[in-house]
Amino acid sequence: MIESLTALLGEIGLSKDEIEAAERLNTAGQTDDLQRYLRLCRCGLMDELHQSQRRIDNLDYLIRQIKGGA
Repeated sequence: MIESLTALLGEIGLSKDEIEAAERLNTAGQTDDLQRYLRLCRCGLMDELHQSQRRIDNLDYLIRQIKGGA
């Protein structure tokens, strides 16, 4: 059982519902299910990261276009 799970997941930025789901699995000792669940959460965070990167790339493109057109 991971004792500081709630604090760590809060720092990571998971929602209250996500933290509660992980806590239930942790408390029940379902480590395999907890590991799968945390991997799903990781995939969600990676998707957010990639979306943010695309937005940044688009902003960089606009900045270059404006700089070149000025």
